[in-house]
Amino acid sequence: MCHGTVHTVTVARTIVCVDCGGDCRLITHQPDEGFAPGDIVAYRCRDCLDRWDLEVVAEDLDDGRPD
Repeated sequence: MCHGTVHTVTVARTIVCVDCGGDCRLITHQPDEGFAPGDIVAYRCRDCLDRWDLEVVAEDLDDGRPD
């Protein structure tokens, strides 16, 4: 039997709104153990109020470096 490692991550606190170019802020509370690939996180745009539900994937992980 193989035991896998669970990788927990932090996600970006803000993203750019695809519709209007505004600032989307994270509205999902981060679990104590952090997010894992496959989790769903929600963002809300400050300008147009659109909501974006995104799946956390390994390629999108916030590595702590400035954009």
